[in-house]
Amino acid sequence: MIRYSLLRMLIFFGCLAALWLVGLREPTELPWLVVISAIASMVISAIVLKPFRAEMIQQIQDRQAAKARARAERTDTDEAVEDGRGTSEPEPEAEAEAEEPETFR
Repeated sequence: MIRYSLLRMLIFFGCLAALWLVGLREPTELPWLVVISAIASMVISAIVLKPFRAEMIQQIQDRQAAKARARAERTDTDEAVEDGRGTSEPEPEAEAEAEEPETFR
C-alpha cells in the first residue's frame, strides 16, 4: 500500500515538474499547474499502476480472510463460551432470582 501511494505521488510530482518546465511558471498559472497535474497524474496512474493496485487489493483481501479465519478459530468469544457451558452451571440470572429480596424498613 505504501509503494502504491509513493508511486502515485511520484507521478503527480513528475507531472508537476513537466508542466512547470513546459511553461506554467507564473504566479497566476499556479492553480492551473496543480489542477492539470492532478488530472494528468490520475489518468496516468489509472493506466500505469493497474498491476500494483490489483496486488494491493489482493493483499487487503488476504488480510481480511486471515482475520476472519482467526476470529472463527477463537475459543474465547462470547458465543463459544456460552455454547461450551454445560447445564450443570447455574445461570447468573437464575442465582439472582433464587435469592430472597431484602426488605428495608
